[in-house]
Amino acid sequence: MEVKTSLLDNMIGVGDMVLIEPLSEDTFIENLKKRFDHNEIYTYIGSVVISMNPYKSLPIYTAEKVEEYRNRNFYELSPHIKFVMSYVAAVCGKGQEVNKVKEQLLQSNPVLEAFGNAKTVRNDNSSRFGKYMDIEFDFKGDPLGGVISNYLLEKSRVVKQPRGERNFHIFYQLLSGASDDTLKKLKLDRDFSKYNYLSLDSATVNGLDDAASFRTVRNAMQIVGFMEDEVQSILELVAAVLKLGNIEFKPESRCNGFDESRIKDKNEMCELLGIEQSVLERAFSFRTVEAKMEKVSTSLNVAQAYYARDALAKNLYSRLFSWLVNRINESIKAQTKTHKKVMGVLDIYGFEIFEDNSFEQFIINYCNEKLQQIFIELTLREEQEEYIREGIEWTNIEYFNNAIICDLIENVSNGILAMLDEECLRPGTVTDETFLDKLNTVCAEHQHFESRQSKNSKFLTDHSLPHNCFRIQHYAGKVLYRVEGFVDKNNDLLYRDLSQAMYKANHSLIKILFPEGNPAKVNLKRPPTAGFQFRASVGTLMKNLLTKNPNYIRCIKPNDKKAAHIFTDSLVCHQARYLGLMENVRVRRAGYAFRQPYEPCLERYKMLCKQTWPHWKGPLFFLEEKRRQCLEDLATLIQKIYRGWKCRTHFLLLKKSQVVVAAWYRRFAQQKKYQNIRSSALVLQSFIRGWKARKLLRELKHKKRCEEAVTTISAYWHGTQVRREYRKFFRANAGKKIYDFTIQRIMQKYFMGLKKTMPSMSPVDKSWPARPYGFLDGMHQELRRIFHLWRCKKYRSQFTEEKKATYEEKLAASELFKDKKALYPSSVGQPFKGDYVEITKNPKYQKLNSLVEDKVLLADVVSKINRANGKGAPRIFLLTKKSFVLADQKTGQVKASVPLLDLSSVSVSTQSDGFFALKLKEGSTSAAKGDFLLSSDRLIEIITKLHRIGAASADRNQINIDISDEFLVQFKQDKVCVKFIQGTPKNGNGVACKRKNNRLLEVSVPSP
Repeated sequence: MEVKTSLLDNMIGVGDMVLIEPLSEDTFIENLKKRFDHNEIYTYIGSVVISMNPYKSLPIYTAEKVEEYRNRNFYELSPHIKFVMSYVAAVCGKGQEVNKVKEQLLQSNPVLEAFGNAKTVRNDNSSRFGKYMDIEFDFKGDPLGGVISNYLLEKSRVVKQPRGERNFHIFYQLLSGASDDTLKKLKLDRDFSKYNYLSLDSATVNGLDDAASFRTVRNAMQIVGFMEDEVQSILELVAAVLKLGNIEFKPESRCNGFDESRIKDKNEMCELLGIEQSVLERAFSFRTVEAKMEKVSTSLNVAQAYYARDALAKNLYSRLFSWLVNRINESIKAQTKTHKKVMGVLDIYGFEIFEDNSFEQFIINYCNEKLQQIFIELTLREEQEEYIREGIEWTNIEYFNNAIICDLIENVSNGILAMLDEECLRPGTVTDETFLDKLNTVCAEHQHFESRQSKNSKFLTDHSLPHNCFRIQHYAGKVLYRVEGFVDKNNDLLYRDLSQAMYKANHSLIKILFPEGNPAKVNLKRPPTAGFQFRASVGTLMKNLLTKNPNYIRCIKPNDKKAAHIFTDSLVCHQARYLGLMENVRVRRAGYAFRQPYEPCLERYKMLCKQTWPHWKGPLFFLEEKRRQCLEDLATLIQKIYRGWKCRTHFLLLKKSQVVVAAWYRRFAQQKKYQNIRSSALVLQSFIRGWKARKLLRELKHKKRCEEAVTTISAYWHGTQVRREYRKFFRANAGKKIYDFTIQRIMQKYFMGLKKTMPSMSPVDKSWPARPYGFLDGMHQELRRIFHLWRCKKYRSQFTEEKKATYEEKLAASELFKDKKALYPSSVGQPFKGDYVEITKNPKYQKLNSLVEDKVLLADVVSKINRANGKGAPRIFLLTKKSFVLADQKTGQVKASVPLLDLSSVSVSTQSDGFFALKLKEGSTSAAKGDFLLSSDRLIEIITKLHRIGAASADRNQINIDISDEFLVQFKQDKVCVKFIQGTPKNGNGVACKRKNNRLLEVSVPSP
């Protein structure tokens, strides 16, 4: 393979923008487009690299390419950058320990990408966290280890994703690539639609094989050094996050009138984490606030419970990700303490402008502003100031300095982040609207801040700026931020009850992730806000970058469609402007485009001068004087070399063309010859194989006919012999055998027919198939009896204890009232509930319930009949195993409590009314006030329960049930006759009771 020896060899466009002529924005964009159309995606601006996203795979990172660029100087070959980790692994030394370190550094990336990357509308593998990695080398250039720092994982993506985007890759990889046994252990299903935290509109991404990626991640975790139990624990937590999203809540009313949240159904997350359901449910139902000496617990409604659930899911995943980074650092850190050289790699999210921008985009864009500020400081401002400081003639080049935007965001007194923290920490009602009001007051006059409600009147009629938004003019353009959610996301609160619940889990990794949940280490100090933590992290990153010698890669998207071969001029031009690329080119062109430290320069070029070869100890500027003397000789030498290179290049092109033409002709001739030979061979082979196949077929057919003939003759001969031998036995026993066979066949036919015509399994189905033969009558009836007993047993086996008790009560009611009481048929279809007033739940009857010592078997509202006028008064009727109680319906005050031992009998009529009389034993303590005449629509259930209680008790006689249309009732000293007649009451459709005289109460019952 021919290797290029110069940046100018076969160059597409201009490889370094410093050399472009003439320099203008149009030629700049045209050069980028020309190189992009020829798959040249990298272009230099001095030491700065412009990278165009091709949105397709290019063969430019192969092992051959690595060797081509290895040990070559900066401008010897076309512009290029490598995958840093892959390049380090390829060019560094070999050895067991070195290979292990290189492999661990390489495999840490797939793990972090699986847990920290996601599909967005602009990138199918977008980093949703910032990563800075220090790779440490020894004096030989071999890697010793590394340290990874992560910044602001976009944990809100765990619970909600914008339209057209996905959750983090690991969720889809686990469901797609894990084995069935693994999913069964994790209690997961492959169907994405069963999990609320996974968006369905972009679950599958073209070009992404989630199953293969999961296998890659598992292999990478093993190489990095994760133990098998650690991998299992990590997957359990990922599954727990998915299960957490499926938890749903329902409201439950409390005595104080407030609603309290409750988990609807049992969730398998508790089994995965080893936590009790009651502990988790209480953490989602109550929030405990602790002060110095006080503790206040408040209940959470359903909306607050969902907020707590999402907060727990976000914190659980975020802490798991941080633990992964720390665990990887433990594996890849340098084991020796020798002097090291460090190369840092920063991979962080780019500038984001979406239709709906929130707190996450605000923080990300703030980080990009800081990185842009460092780029301006090191490539534009400091370089121009250095030229002026050294007295070099220089014309100042204007550029936009974004320090004013950084100050708008991060100023400690009146910056946006400072005001957001102040709003989150102040007492009183804090909302997103109050935060926006503060911004409108403090930042109204800032030239890069816009809000419709600010004091600046020029935005009052700007309809592109909604009332609940503010706009910042970043270096990359104007971004509209929706203020909704800023306060909550900055607070990033996780209720202490949830941390303590997680700490109680029987899961080793959970206890590590939630150390604040330890009751012995309760910290009442408020945790720092998310904005404060990120600002501190960015500050540390900036200090670290300023200690390094940075090299910049300026990434540009050629289009918004994520499609190959599309170059949108306006989009690329916009990015080139806000990245300050034109100003960078102008500074490089006006100054020294190539610069190098003195020591490497002397080491490389000292053989050009006698005074510096082989050793040089004099001043540096002596070389400048010798330079003037060598200019003419060097120009002649350059012309000579260029002409020779040009002629040799022309000769090599002619030679290459001749070789290509000859190769193509020879290949064509040999192919044609081979095709002719091959076709002839095929014809010969087909004729020979056909002849052999036909010959073999004839032989096989003949052999088969011979075998069939032998078999037929043998069968006939053996049949004749057997018939001749056994003919005498057949004649002696033929009658009995035929009879037995006939009976057996009839029985078989009978049972097969019975199997097909069996009646249903219902015990009330009395059908049975007719018997086909008279001699089977006894067995036919016995089978019918056995089948009926068997299906009754099967039917009874389906009953629960509660259902058995219900049927026993219904059976007792049938025995007491069937064909005796006209009200009975209407009660058959009504279940016996027992408690019709919810006495245990209704706070109105709590006091009444506490007065009853035994369990209440029946609670209902009945009418107590007044003997004076026959009218009824509503009473609460309570029945226990030992007594019955009558209480006032409104106040719950007990009017009468009668032991069942004092009850002698119950009288009812045969009509469809609900009147019944409870007759007390004469001489008992309860008989002083007389018997009770009551009316209830549930008369059947009340009397049945009374009768069953008496029948089940061994210490009392069974209560008699008297069914008659006329009976006597004892009212104190007088006996009154209650008579039931059929008629039409005045109200038209009900039962009426009327007093006729002092000794008679007449009850009119509607005719049936």
